[in-house]
Amino acid sequence: MKLLFGYESSKDRWITLKQIFIFDLPKSGINKMLRTHTCGELRLDHVNQKVTLAGWVQRVRNKGGLIWVDLRDRYGVTQLIFEEGSTDKSLLEKAAQLGREFVVQAVGVVIERTSKNDKLPTGAIEIKAEELTVLNPAKVPPFIIEDETDGGDDLRMKYRYLDLRRNVVREKLQLRHRMMQETRKYMDGQNFIEVETPVLIKSTPEGARDFVVPSRVNPGEFYALPQSPQTFKQLLMVSGFDRYFQIVKCFRDEDLRADRQPEFTQIDCEMAFVTQEDILNTFEGLIKHLFSAVKGIELGYVEHMTYADAMKGYGNDKPDLRFDMKFVELDHLAKGKGFSIFDQAELIVGICAKGAAEYTRKQIDELTEWVKRPQIGAKGLVYVRYNADGTLKSSVDKFYSSEDLTFWAQAFGAQPGDLMLVLSGEAKTVRKQLSELRLKMGEDLGLRDRNVFKPLWVVDFPLLEWDEETQRFHAMHHPFTSPKREDIPLLETDPGAVRANAYDLVINGVEIGGGSIRIHDRATQQLMFTHLGFSDEEAQKQFGFLMEAFEYGAPPHGGIAFGFDRLCAIFGGSDSIRDYIAFPKNNSGRDVMIDSPSTIADAQLEELSIRVALKK
Repeated sequence: MKLLFGYESSKDRWITLKQIFIFDLPKSGINKMLRTHTCGELRLDHVNQKVTLAGWVQRVRNKGGLIWVDLRDRYGVTQLIFEEGSTDKSLLEKAAQLGREFVVQAVGVVIERTSKNDKLPTGAIEIKAEELTVLNPAKVPPFIIEDETDGGDDLRMKYRYLDLRRNVVREKLQLRHRMMQETRKYMDGQNFIEVETPVLIKSTPEGARDFVVPSRVNPGEFYALPQSPQTFKQLLMVSGFDRYFQIVKCFRDEDLRADRQPEFTQIDCEMAFVTQEDILNTFEGLIKHLFSAVKGIELGYVEHMTYADAMKGYGNDKPDLRFDMKFVELDHLAKGKGFSIFDQAELIVGICAKGAAEYTRKQIDELTEWVKRPQIGAKGLVYVRYNADGTLKSSVDKFYSSEDLTFWAQAFGAQPGDLMLVLSGEAKTVRKQLSELRLKMGEDLGLRDRNVFKPLWVVDFPLLEWDEETQRFHAMHHPFTSPKREDIPLLETDPGAVRANAYDLVINGVEIGGGSIRIHDRATQQLMFTHLGFSDEEAQKQFGFLMEAFEYGAPPHGGIAFGFDRLCAIFGGSDSIRDYIAFPKNNSGRDVMIDSPSTIADAQLEELSIRVALKK
């Protein structure tokens, strides 16, 4: 029994109109008021049962006196059959008028299909329809709503609510949902407390650009949307919360690409009274739990590598370890032979591509042109082919004897059938160039299998990095990262050599998480701000609240944040995080579905004390 209320406007009050009886709704499972089963539920066990289904028309196949309708919902597809002779004529005519994406309800009896479809879970049965109700007709959709669609990216983004009906898209969001639930399950089991932090915060000068929000009640002042909840989670440690996590929206006003969005989601975490090793073990446990629970994969040992070793051996701080091709330096073997390009280079370094000696001259020329593109910037490429007969053939035979090349091959650990590729130039630049070439060779040789997962902890990052544009050091991670205690004296003599208590988790060449042990005392934090170029006044204005909090008994603490969208893309085998966000932005940061961002009315600007003056 329920009470029905009405509003009496003359007396500005709610009054009871009458008591009514309603049917009890199901206590659990799918709401079945308009359906008894979903479109993915029925099997041979249901034959001869009368059922009611509701969903969208996937397609209609009309053979005149015989009509099949594929009915789809979130759970699957079930075939309806309307047959002349056994189906009422008016019902047959009604079925013939159905179009794609009509929303319908069908009542009928489950029968066994004579021609079964083993590609569908429901392919052994069909519904012999007795009733058909069009709940809502539909316009012809702008693209075919099937796994293989004719809609381009822009069109599907404009009609994202239709794109989300496709199985391949919905399955990605279901994967995201599963990962979110399993994350919460693991974190709760480790005694973490989920705490929500503010979305309207203070703008800070470090890191990417902030999105800012004007304050109407404080004219001329602005909030910022958080790039991360960094200072708040540290304050939670000061508050004694001990173990915090949050699955949180973050915002950065930066240039976009496949793995970036202006708004993205992090698994944000912090722990007190821990060492770096405690944090690595705890969150390695999270990743192993997700792989086991979501993908059924048991990850083994997770390798640890210093930042210095990663840069020396792979040319970047997030190496893909699914394949080898580790860098080999050749300065001691290649200089002093009269080849001026090598003689003048700061570094000569190369990789060995196993089994690639069969590359034709045309393929090698294409590789040379590839590394010379502006995006890579190399001036050329030297190759050494280790032929199957044991001979060595290179593009620099004029300068290097067979014996010289044999020493090269030994340095590479090359065998007959291998191809050695060598670049030279300024050390930092050439490592970056060779890193790109290594990844390309791994892709071309089929070594970057999406079903193989190689996690890696990269540790001991530099605390600071030099910025040529501003001519000063910036924090490589953020200004609250703790330096290695033994390296603190170097802040005065060699700031670039100071190592941080910082770490990244990398999977298959993608950074999915990063964090650090934090500074937890005012003196060290003030020292850090000084070396980052903050005056005492600037540091106080921006972060005075945090430094004051450190004076009230801040515990040693540290944490990590995982890029949840990237993690989902890794699990789903995709390059783009867009696929795992319900309503993403395009590469211009626009939501073309709702046409945002957009201008606002002059009256609203005036209320916010804002005047728009666009640069010409």
